[in-house]
Amino acid sequence: MNGTSREIEPQKIYFKVASKLGVLVSTTKTYWDVITHIKHPTVKGREAEVKRVLTDPDEIRVSKKDKAVLLFYKRIGKYYLCVVVRFFKKRGFIITAYWTKKIKEGELK
Repeated sequence: MNGTSREIEPQKIYFKVASKLGVLVSTTKTYWDVITHIKHPTVKGREAEVKRVLTDPDEIRVSKKDKAVLLFYKRIGKYYLCVVVRFFKKRGFIITAYWTKKIKEGELK
């Protein structure tokens, strides 16, 4: 190196909310952009609804593939908004969010 040190800047939290389960769930702006620009553009601009799903879901299901992942569902209009959250060390991180017509199978939380 040339004598200057560079610190890696931690990702800034874009939003965080206490879920119905009492666990803090968050996402960074960078990751939210991946969700809304690449994975599921239909949730772009729907941050308020995503927060509502986490705080007041109709159902919460445990993923059949990974017990550390929960799927939060809330009916909004004729579709459900599903917010998928991975829990790690008493915190939750949004993996993705998408619209769906039906709730996936999985243990009811």
